[in-house]
Amino acid sequence: MTLPFVTVIMGLKFAVHYFGYEIIELNALFTSFVAANVFLLGFLLAGVLSDFKESEKLPGELSVSLESIADEAHILYQAKNIREAAQCLEHVRMLIGCLREWFHKKERTRTIFEHLSALNQLIAALEPHTQANFIVRLKQEQANIRRIVTRIDTIRDTSFVSSGYRIAEINSILLILGLIVIQLEPFMHALFLTGAVSLLFLYMMFLIKDLDNPFGYYNGSSVENVPIRVIEELEERLKNY
Repeated sequence: MTLPFVTVIMGLKFAVHYFGYEIIELNALFTSFVAANVFLLGFLLAGVLSDFKESEKLPGELSVSLESIADEAHILYQAKNIREAAQCLEHVRMLIGCLREWFHKKERTRTIFEHLSALNQLIAALEPHTQANFIVRLKQEQANIRRIVTRIDTIRDTSFVSSGYRIAEINSILLILGLIVIQLEPFMHALFLTGAVSLLFLYMMFLIKDLDNPFGYYNGSSVENVPIRVIEELEERLKNY
């Protein structure tokens, strides 16, 4: 994604040099400006990486809670042939399919919570057929699913320090413009540095924005996403229950 922009920037640098519009001389203030922008980008990258590492755990935890509920329902159905257990298991299968669609923003968050609330009646219907501690465990797993869904929804709808992004973008644009009009000899060195520094700044900005939303499956331009393979594999496993 960054290469077309870098190509345009290097073309502008060549044109500015050819027509003699390099009006800025390299000085210590400019190099300090570059160092300050590198520090700001490093700060933003460190912030989004911490959220990304946390987000990597969420699909796995979600899968474990869903499978725990499905296991309890499956055990009850096999042991006692309880119709309510089969209904609970089928509801979990449907919920997993909705969650898979929800990750791609093809299902609304409100619908997911409605399906989670519908588990209340199904779990209550199992109470006469099993021990109380099993019901407590099912309710705990249900609450854990709610917590994880809420956390994922918050992460993908909230940006990390939006004002910091704006400052970094403005600084990067000003630095690139400065590189285009700065006078540095020999020219081939200046052209190389302009391309290399522009590539670094632009790539870092795109990377930080991408990492800021680890659940951007619905965004075709997003590359760095937390894998949800565990949810898809769970859906396949439950087909055999």
